[in-house]
Amino acid sequence: MPAGEPTATRSVRHRVSRRGMLKIGALGGTGFSLAELLRCRSQATANHSPPDTSVVWVWMQGGAPHLETFDPKMNSPSDYRSMVGALSTRLPGVEFGGLFPGLAASAQRMAIVRSFHHTNPDHLGASHFVMTANDNPGGSTQQTKPSLGSITACVRGANRVGSGIPTFVRLKPTVSFDFDQPLWLGRANAPFDAGGGARKNLSLSVDPRQLADRRGLLRRLDRLRRDVDHTDTMAGMDAFEQQACDLVLGATHDVFKLDQEKQSVRARYGPGLGEQLLTARRLCEAGCGFVTLTYGWAPQPAETPFAWDMHLGPSQPNAPPMDKQLRAICPPLDHALTAFLDDVAQRGLSERILLVLTGDFGRTPKINAYGGRDHWPGLSTLALAGGGLRMGQVVGRSSSKGEYPAASPVEPKDLMATLFHVLGVNAQLQFPDYGGRPHYLLPEGARPIADLI
Repeated sequence: MPAGEPTATRSVRHRVSRRGMLKIGALGGTGFSLAELLRCRSQATANHSPPDTSVVWVWMQGGAPHLETFDPKMNSPSDYRSMVGALSTRLPGVEFGGLFPGLAASAQRMAIVRSFHHTNPDHLGASHFVMTANDNPGGSTQQTKPSLGSITACVRGANRVGSGIPTFVRLKPTVSFDFDQPLWLGRANAPFDAGGGARKNLSLSVDPRQLADRRGLLRRLDRLRRDVDHTDTMAGMDAFEQQACDLVLGATHDVFKLDQEKQSVRARYGPGLGEQLLTARRLCEAGCGFVTLTYGWAPQPAETPFAWDMHLGPSQPNAPPMDKQLRAICPPLDHALTAFLDDVAQRGLSERILLVLTGDFGRTPKINAYGGRDHWPGLSTLALAGGGLRMGQVVGRSSSKGEYPAASPVEPKDLMATLFHVLGVNAQLQFPDYGGRPHYLLPEGARPIADLI
């Protein structure tokens, strides 16, 4: 011990040794430390300084109906038009679905793509298509291409240097199968699972039997954080080892604590999706690059058991009428998204954070015999806000009954190219697959959505 060192510091050094800090990064029983994981992930960021931008990806699981969201077609025959009416927006001549008053009043902050489409009518295949910009026919549960979030983590590095904030965070799973994985980009670029998984596994190397309960562990963590803050224990540690500690003890530990926000802010967002979006804003503000969250994951409350997947009829014998389901699930979505747009604007973050609202596909333009709508990849809901893109417009045009794109078609690969533009990802980047064969990250022929750039 250095001569004259304060007793408190000696005590902390005894309890928080360098070896002990390294153990913080141990991942379960794998023997692969968090520090090693961070070092592996950082290799993709050499000689590259990405912009300080983020994407918040709101996934409408099950296929939200494009006619009831942002393309109501009220001049179409009654069995085609929006069954919940329409609302005028602040954009001349543009209407949104009748259950989105908040977003209608915020339309100048948004860009609505009415020509977004693909070709896969299966939930799993369509989810894979939109999330990776590559089709996966036949309803396969096997992911074949890296996800957008994993690409972002690979290019930027898994964690923001200094704060330890993960680059790619999953707040809630998007589908029952993980189509947000990195594949050959390396497991280091997998999402940080804030809903469990990775977040719960990040723990100190202490014997749980020495603690009375989980609260005891949390109290010990908090004491350790305070001790580290008041000593030089971290001095001399490898940068990646320090990041590992930061991930457990630093900003990442705090960013999920919504009680640190003013009560008025928390009330404005509301529960459920609102809490997810507030957490997403806090993550992005702290340096996270890509956040995914879900609205429409079954099981829903009793009155909306099927979320956006509204076939009705024999396949869903206990489902309420479609308009009743919409009146239950659309207002909370409208409220939370409006609160998010207001909040990021007030904080001066609109240019930095891009909100993306989409899902697996749309619903059939013509109402079926049971009063529902079936799967329809011919057109899908896609709305964007912020990110330095050109807002206050409608991109593309759908056919008169909302069946297909009539002008400026946009595919999943074009959405991916647009996100590459926002995130500063080089469209020409290639990475080798498991066999060593190089692959472009962006599919051939992909172009950013021209009207937004």
